[in-house]
Amino acid sequence: MNVMYISEEQPAYAKHSLKYILTATSGIPNFPAFVAVAVVNDVEIGYCDSNRKHPEPKTKWLKNILQQDPQHLEWYMSKCVGNQYDLRANMESLKQRFNKSGGVHIFQRMNGCEWDDKTGVIEGFNQYGYNGENFLTFDLNTLTWVAPSSLAVFTKHDWDRDRNINLFWKNALTFDCTNFLKKYVTYGKDSLLSTVRPSVSFLQTSPSSPVSCHATGFYPDRATMFWTIDGEELHEDVDHGEILPNQDGTFQMTVDLNISSVKPEDWTRYDCVFQLYGVKDDIITKLDKTNVRTNGGSSSELPAAAVTGVMAGLMLLLTVYISAFIIWKKKGVSGFQLINRTSKE
Repeated sequence: MNVMYISEEQPAYAKHSLKYILTATSGIPNFPAFVAVAVVNDVEIGYCDSNRKHPEPKTKWLKNILQQDPQHLEWYMSKCVGNQYDLRANMESLKQRFNKSGGVHIFQRMNGCEWDDKTGVIEGFNQYGYNGENFLTFDLNTLTWVAPSSLAVFTKHDWDRDRNINLFWKNALTFDCTNFLKKYVTYGKDSLLSTVRPSVSFLQTSPSSPVSCHATGFYPDRATMFWTIDGEELHEDVDHGEILPNQDGTFQMTVDLNISSVKPEDWTRYDCVFQLYGVKDDIITKLDKTNVRTNGGSSSELPAAAVTGVMAGLMLLLTVYISAFIIWKKKGVSGFQLINRTSKE
């Protein structure tokens, strides 16, 4: 297969994020009433829930930080306990207000910050969610809460009146959070900033079906892939698939090209381009009929590993999605955040 690595002036891995995702639940059997996770650059680094007294580091470098800095460990312990009571109190208040005491209820918060180590730009974010829908979002510029639903207007006005806590949140999201994030990036750079290139192959279920450019085994999940013709990006007859997780912690993605109107002699005009954030070299793979794996025609059959990888990715994604519904429903760029009014992250 004709593969080229083209060096481009892409920025190095620059934007980093720290998120605290907290979830209070009721009516869910065999599930903790409170769960909290800390995530850096989309990698879970810490966990605690209502069934355990101590936070659990998920990375070796965070474990080292907690061992070397008892105050850091104490901070996490106090937040795990305090946020648990605050978040559950907020959920119970909403249940009473809406007269919905029975059934399953989920109240969440996701707050944190993003830091661009090239430009120095810092952005804080903080939101609440209730039963899978956005409930309130904090506006750092006005120090007020934004209610996307009429159900949250009462809470918005109530929280807007507490100027001191809103000032606290601005400081916590833009100063304290960033200090933590910079520390984590320094300690965990070997894993957080690592990149893994994918293997790229062409797949086709039948001679008349679209050709799929399949990349698997890459890390992190900040990647793009597209088709070009004569070096120009194609926007028509192209179907972009979602990035899916692999069982080994890497990722995969697929972009389909409709070749029904493409003449056989024109196939080599098409390239599949894969770009991984933080890596300067693009992986450019030229479309060659002899290298397309298919269930029909003269080409070889679809490789079992590729099919297994796709199915495993789909099953893992389903599991992740179900868990994420309990933990946080991602919306927009910064995601779905839920906050407890009186808690101080």
